[in-house]
Amino acid sequence: MTALWVALGAAVGAPLRYYLGRRWERPLHAGTLAANTLASLLLGLCVGWSVDGQALAFLGAGFCGGLSTYSSLAVQTRDLGMRRGAAYALATVVLGLAACALGFWAATHLT
Repeated sequence: MTALWVALGAAVGAPLRYYLGRRWERPLHAGTLAANTLASLLLGLCVGWSVDGQALAFLGAGFCGGLSTYSSLAVQTRDLGMRRGAAYALATVVLGLAACALGFWAATHLT
């Protein structure tokens, strides 16, 4: 049953990532950056709220897993070249960690 919740979450998250990628991809891959940052924020919220079981399967593994993308990040980083690619990868990591921390903080302090 858990695999079904993961699949259902991914069925929502992956099309959202595709939409963001198509909508804001040029020239700086902002759609992928937004998808990865949003997924990090939501996962931070899930951890802060101690979401578990089927809800975590749907939101964490399914939706956030379908929304975020490492493979696109890797290809886009390579395509941007050494300097711009390194800046893009660094921005993605920093924003992802900051969004996750913000989500965790918001879930534990604002509820």
